[in-house]
Amino acid sequence: MKAKRQRKIIELISENNIETQEELAKMLMDSGFCVTQATVSRDIRELNLLKTSTGTGGQRYVVPTTTTITNDSKYMRVLNDGILSMECAENMLVIKTVSGMAMAVGAAVDAMNIKQVLGCIAGDDTIMCVIRNTKDAVKVKNMISNMII
Repeated sequence: MKAKRQRKIIELISENNIETQEELAKMLMDSGFCVTQATVSRDIRELNLLKTSTGTGGQRYVVPTTTTITNDSKYMRVLNDGILSMECAENMLVIKTVSGMAMAVGAAVDAMNIKQVLGCIAGDDTIMCVIRNTKDAVKVKNMISNMII
């Protein structure tokens, strides 16, 4: 039951901006799990969930990745300096970059370990990211947009 509940927590925080343990507990209860705030707190600790800024003044829980991209990281600089535009085409995200920067931006996107991104192919100034589905392509685009200045 615990493993199933924790999988649901990861699913919920991946699909929703959840700011508090109480919000998460309510969503779990709405999904059929009988939980207390203490149980949710333990699950958050065991899953090593992090809180991150939403970019609109709020915070949300996120699953940690193996590579954390911070505002001062080399990957963040590459994303900020390299990306010119992004556009979704069905389940693909096409990223236009400064000439010669596509490989570096593609490596930065790969380093983010976004679970919805199946893979990226980079040329000189264009990256094609294959995303699981159309809905996730929009989410990934927004996620990257919120990270860059």
